[in-house]
Amino acid sequence: MIGMVLAAGAGRRLRPYTDTLPKALIPVADDTTILDIALANLAAVDLRDVVIVVGYAAGAVEERQASLEKRHGVTLTLVHNDKAEIWNNAFSLWLARDHFSEGMLMVNGDTVHPVSVEKTLLGSRGPDILLALDTDKPLAEEEMKVQVDAAHGLTKITKLMDPATAYGEYIGASIVEASAADALSEALEATFERDPDLYYEDGFQEFVDRGGFIGTAPIGEQVPWVEVDDHRDLARAQEIACHY
Repeated sequence: MIGMVLAAGAGRRLRPYTDTLPKALIPVADDTTILDIALANLAAVDLRDVVIVVGYAAGAVEERQASLEKRHGVTLTLVHNDKAEIWNNAFSLWLARDHFSEGMLMVNGDTVHPVSVEKTLLGSRGPDILLALDTDKPLAEEEMKVQVDAAHGLTKITKLMDPATAYGEYIGASIVEASAADALSEALEATFERDPDLYYEDGFQEFVDRGGFIGTAPIGEQVPWVEVDDHRDLARAQEIACHY
């Protein structure tokens, strides 16, 4: 199994930080970026071969590749998305499809969370795809919300859901087993071909709609994490990152 980080987005709501940097390289603590936390977490669970999907300001990641590898004891492979500023991340994830067959623990490059999330996912392996959920947090319109069936298998994933009907929020961390490689690749391709502005989570929905099973793993109560979309989120990330 490998690690994977999706870090191709532009992060326009985080300017001026993202004038020249991707979101993943924004500092959240002294000499520590969002990407540093992601790589440290993956290394801590012994996933040291890591694919990073880059796009916007990819050169900034390339320039730091050697130092990131040395700092975290990892080997990085960069996959380039030249449509990152015009297409959404269903396409980004599909571009890394050649690596799906190795099985992967994937994290979003704009999410700050403790390594307990990776440990929860690895301790709950079984389904072809497994999503980490926050089932404790109050939900609103912006969150990527999830509904599940009696076996806690995903039935629906979308931001466009009444929060009162949701089981929890997908926090941007998941395991994709090698057994799901071909089916997920096909679902992602169908998703961005239908609409290039769709999320990879829409690809997960396509996977389920085609008969696949996606399991869910709650991360536990009051686990400190945040998806960094704007300056308020960044302040929260800086508040919690120093405790990891």
